[in-house]
Amino acid sequence: MGKISHKRHIAKTITWRLVGTFDTVVLSWIITGNPSTGLKIGFSEVLTKMVLYYLHERVWVRIKIPESKKRHLYKTFSWRFIGTLDTIIISWIISGEPLIGLKIGSFEIITKMVLYYCHERAWYRINFGLDKIVRSKTWKRI
Repeated sequence: MGKISHKRHIAKTITWRLVGTFDTVVLSWIITGNPSTGLKIGFSEVLTKMVLYYLHERVWVRIKIPESKKRHLYKTFSWRFIGTLDTIIISWIISGEPLIGLKIGSFEIITKMVLYYCHERAWYRINFGLDKIVRSKTWKRI
């Protein structure tokens, strides 16, 4: 089996964080009715989510489930659990209201799972950070 570079996981982390932050800002704004609170919540979780996502990617490299749509679904659920918990805690701290954190986290479960699955499928088709062995296996499956 070939290698998957740390650069690939860093690039996936950054692209996912852009998508995820935008979603959090919009949901937080809608739920709180305050654009400033939405921005505070969205941008507060950038660092925590990037660290958590990178670690999540590194753990999943070691999990022996073959690349497939099923694997992407498992990763989607595991990441969403971690990400939602982080969002609930940060939203609660910033808003001062636990119910706001739970509302934002609840809506995020749906929006983020759809977005994450699409992000995973897109990265499955991108060869950045894959060595030649992994790239050739990826292209044979597509």
